[in-house]
Amino acid sequence: MTIYLCVPDFEGILCGIYDAWMSRKGHDNVRLELKGTYHELELFSEYVEPESTHEKAHKVIKSVCSKLSQEVYKKIYVASLSQDTERADKIYRFLVQAFGIGPGILDQLQIPENCDIFELCRNVYNENHLLVEFLRFSQAAGGVLVSRIGPKNDVMTLLAPHFADRLPEENWIIYDVNREKAAVHPKGKPWILVNHPLEQPDGDNIWQLCLEQETDEREYEDLWISFFHTIAIKERTNPICQRNHLPLRYRAYMTEFQRER
Repeated sequence: MTIYLCVPDFEGILCGIYDAWMSRKGHDNVRLELKGTYHELELFSEYVEPESTHEKAHKVIKSVCSKLSQEVYKKIYVASLSQDTERADKIYRFLVQAFGIGPGILDQLQIPENCDIFELCRNVYNENHLLVEFLRFSQAAGGVLVSRIGPKNDVMTLLAPHFADRLPEENWIIYDVNREKAAVHPKGKPWILVNHPLEQPDGDNIWQLCLEQETDEREYEDLWISFFHTIAIKERTNPICQRNHLPLRYRAYMTEFQRER
């Protein structure tokens, strides 16, 4: 067995798929794993680290789009954003089946490899949908809108376009605290993705400085708490139902729950 240790991003996974496919060792004799995740080492297995290059990733993308469909390409991209540590191998197995069956594979959920991709995408889309509702902006100095999120899946590239469309004339930042990256939207311009912390010459983290600036959160905390107490019916309080509609993990980043936390 040859195990390819991929960089855990979309391009890295595509490069792992390219090397595994072009090795001609047989699909049953190769497996993809994500570099940096815990896996027990297997005896008599060869571990290979594919080199990540734009050329290899582009060849995979071109083959998927021309021989399958744009929808299949979209599916594997969204699946690559999942938190699942086995997503690289699941995408590889799916493509093996897809190139044999054709683009119609997306309609055949009885195929296990397609079902796996469907589950990955559904999990990503569900979290993105919830964040569209639960994300909160606070206004910092200079009128910049700042928000923190801590998603399990890497949904930033799905989430940012929504707010770029809804808030085109605002300066805003959405910061993913788990991955230390941010979507930055200058007023009237396209948003950009910053994949690493930006540091000032003295070593201070510019995101941390921005996120620690005084905001209008306290004012909105008071408004939300007053709203909850006004509409709440004590006899009908149902914490379990509340948690089903608003999981606890989202509350740490929501303005109205800051004081409670």
